[in-house]
Amino acid sequence: MDEVPGNAARYRTGLAVRRAVLGDRHVDRAEVTATDFDQPFQELITEAAWGTVWSRPGLSKRERSIVTLALLAALGHDEEVALHVRATANTGATRDDICEAFLHVAIYAGVPARVQPSMN
Repeated sequence: MDEVPGNAARYRTGLAVRRAVLGDRHVDRAEVTATDFDQPFQELITEAAWGTVWSRPGLSKRERSIVTLALLAALGHDEEVALHVRATANTGATRDDICEAFLHVAIYAGVPARVQPSMN
């Protein structure tokens, strides 16, 4: 990519964080396969998700990784779950963290979906 879109500083920060979490190989592949049609979406992801949300100081990368895994699992985004499980090698989230997050998802996203409201 020759031009830096939108907020240049936020984009550069986002690209660095995205690479640190997902790895150079994944980001390079996403950049190489981007088309004119989806390039703006790639820029949005880099700037908004990685340059804004993942770059905030409130949570560590480990904590953000755990939250991300729980959300993706609850929403049924299996391919993204797999990507972010692999990314835990870069975020510090452990196997036990992943197991706990998925148990939490099972209870709070799985059980309520199956519980019928009581008839009073």
